[in-house]
Amino acid sequence: MDQPRSSRPFMPGYGILGPEEGSGLLPWAWAEERLTASRNYWVVTVWPDGHPHAMPVWGMWDSENQWLWFTSSLQSRKARNVAANPRCVITTEDAMDPVVVEGTGEIVKDSEWISRVIGLMNAKYSTSYSIQFLDPTAQATVRVRPHRVFGLLQKDFSGSPTCWAFEERE
Repeated sequence: MDQPRSSRPFMPGYGILGPEEGSGLLPWAWAEERLTASRNYWVVTVWPDGHPHAMPVWGMWDSENQWLWFTSSLQSRKARNVAANPRCVITTEDAMDPVVVEGTGEIVKDSEWISRVIGLMNAKYSTSYSIQFLDPTAQATVRVRPHRVFGLLQKDFSGSPTCWAFEERE
């Protein structure tokens, strides 16, 4: 999988250093490590009237495809929001060294993908769910394709902020 392009994010008024200063641009591997290791994530979706909705979830970073997966009841507000408006933001639980994913969510019903998500979930959370756990008639298996990812190190707030941009993908 291609690496996303990295750059300094636009953060006027914060004293952000140039890309070669401070810690420099963080490597994509740094973000992937945190996306993989985070136990909990915050998912922000958009209500039909445009206001935000935030909820914590379990999630799984799929490094092979560079997607973040989470699951929820089809009747949950976050699943209904994603179905109506796919734009969403997901953050890791670590606010000191955060990774923030801006992307597009999609409810996946294909059994091969659901089986992959069950495998990722069981490996990460030491569960033993069967594929029936994510029955697509009742549960939403959501794939988030990143468009932009943001990260920074608290210890080098002005010299580490990095934005990774993904090319448009199918």
